Amino acid sequence: MEGTSIEALLVRARGLGVLRGVLGSPAARDLLGLLEDLAVPRPEPASVAGIFGRLWEGLASETDRLLPDAWQSHLVGRLLDDENAFSLGAEGDGPRRAVLEQARLDLGTLRMLFDLDAATLLGMVEGAVPGLAGIWVPWTDQTHPSEGSARDAVARKLAAAEDWGAAVELLAGHFARHGAGPLGRHRAFRWDGEGLGAVVNPDPVRLEGLIGYAREREPLVENTRRFLAGLPAHHTLLYGQPGTGKSSTVKALLNEFAGAGLRLVEVAKEDLGSLPRVLGVLRGRGPRFVLFVDDLSFEEHEVEYKALKALLEGSVEEPPQNVRVYATSNRRNLIREGFSDREDGDDVHAHDTMQEKQSLAARFGLRLTFPAPDQGRYLEIVEGLAEERGIEMPAEQIREKALLWDRWHAGRSGRTARQFVDDLEAGLAAGQPPPRSP
Repeated sequence: MEGTSIEALLVRARGLGVLRGVLGSPAARDLLGLLEDLAVPRPEPASVAGIFGRLWEGLASETDRLLPDAWQSHLVGRLLDDENAFSLGAEGDGPRRAVLEQARLDLGTLRMLFDLDAATLLGMVEGAVPGLAGIWVPWTDQTHPSEGSARDAVARKLAAAEDWGAAVELLAGHFARHGAGPLGRHRAFRWDGEGLGAVVNPDPVRLEGLIGYAREREPLVENTRRFLAGLPAHHTLLYGQPGTGKSSTVKALLNEFAGAGLRLVEVAKEDLGSLPRVLGVLRGRGPRFVLFVDDLSFEEHEVEYKALKALLEGSVEEPPQNVRVYATSNRRNLIREGFSDREDGDDVHAHDTMQEKQSLAARFGLRLTFPAPDQGRYLEIVEGLAEERGIEMPAEQIREKALLWDRWHAGRSGRTARQFVDDLEAGLAAGQPPPRSP
């Protein structure tokens, strides 16, 4: 507040242009209301106490802390999450010059509000209304966790910058790669038939935590790198037996490359008919999107595959360059075909119809097979998981128990290996004997 009166700061805050929405939250409105109370010659103690208490409560309830000071964290979070002409323009071809310059000026005003950390604001309140001294503690938490995400990194850079106007290019670059609003805050989404819903706690699986199938995964990892670099990249089908790590591979890629601007949108098979709407939402946005369709297959009467074929092949409308489909399936032929389909029946062009059904898988430029593990690979996965969990047991004994588990359970797969190690770890922790056959 040095060199700027409360009245002057309020005028600047009311005059925000392109970044006006940043101060649209309840907490921001409470802070501005508090400044209005403090600006009068003799503030009303009850009014100041009420609004400050409400502001404290609102800031304390936020769990997504970017910076130690709750107000500063809230303000920066709002700046990164707000969808406006500047942030959305940065995702596309860049904001118009007037928008860019207005954003630069607005950022200068927001930097003044950022200076109102807990100590400063409490000092202003207690100085104006001495009777309120000592009834609040500062809302600063020096032990707040740092996630190391791109959003967290930008927040730290803004906190260290004296001139936010000069940081306009930093913010534009962040929005161009990671997106604004929910796209910048979250990395995984589900399409519910109407819109995108954020997945707040996505599966944390990482590539380094996946044991086995490294050779099968590598082409998809390289394809994803090309996609993020703006190079030609394929829609991909991962085919194989259940439990071989197909879905885990796709989710691990998200966690590996989210910092480079990758986002995942899960689309259920029954919602594929609304693919044109999904693409309309994602087209032109800054991040790169993987449409994840898990366990893809169709019965012969289902026609949603036609919408998927239009995306894979292209239609009158050019498909978005920032979207690729990664689908998993337990069936090589994605559309079920009965013996009756091979007979002429009432279809004059039965052969053409059959070819259309069989051709869907061929539309994927990259097709990867995840075979059921042989005994050697199964034991490799078991031993790797056991080592990762810190299970202390002779390797020979682990292998013996794992083979018994395989024999008496759902067949040999990576999932079976994980279930065995889960059971082994839980039994050892509880002091029970290792798993035995029924």
